Amino acid sequence: MSVSEAWFHRIKAAQRDLIKLNGGIERAAEITSISKSQIGRMNNPGDVELMSLATVIALEADCGQPLVTAVLAETNGRRLTDPEAERAADVCVMASHAEMMRQSAEVAHALAVAIADGQVTAAEAHTVDRALSSLQHATSDLRAALANIKARGGEKTGLRIVGEER
Repeated sequence: MSVSEAWFHRIKAAQRDLIKLNGGIERAAEITSISKSQIGRMNNPGDVELMSLATVIALEADCGQPLVTAVLAETNGRRLTDPEAERAADVCVMASHAEMMRQSAEVAHALAVAIADGQVTAAEAHTVDRALSSLQHATSDLRAALANIKARGGEKTGLRIVGEER
């Protein structure tokens, strides 16, 4: 299996997102019984410290999001499935679409700033990657909402044309 160095940066980004979802460095340290400085190194994109399997399991269980596990699966050409597909039944398509578009604009802005001078620094790549992570979550929520609509055979959106009779 040939894996490029990109996997490392994807795992570091997933670790950072996982720490954030668990309430930050201090809270992640409490959950895992690991020192704040070690969690900080795991959170730092420039540090080579990776989470142990036990740390990943503890943090993913606490927040309910398999972020690092999903990256590991993708690195090996696999994808995770969501056992709680019903959670998306309550997701509003309109709100999901709006959030995805907002996140898309954030990515466009971050990338425009990064390439404005003709060179992308590691810090700029880090900023764009964070924006892309948020966009990926927003896109996933929209796809889940649409899948539920398809499963139900369609759904009325609640939108109406101005002046339309009810």
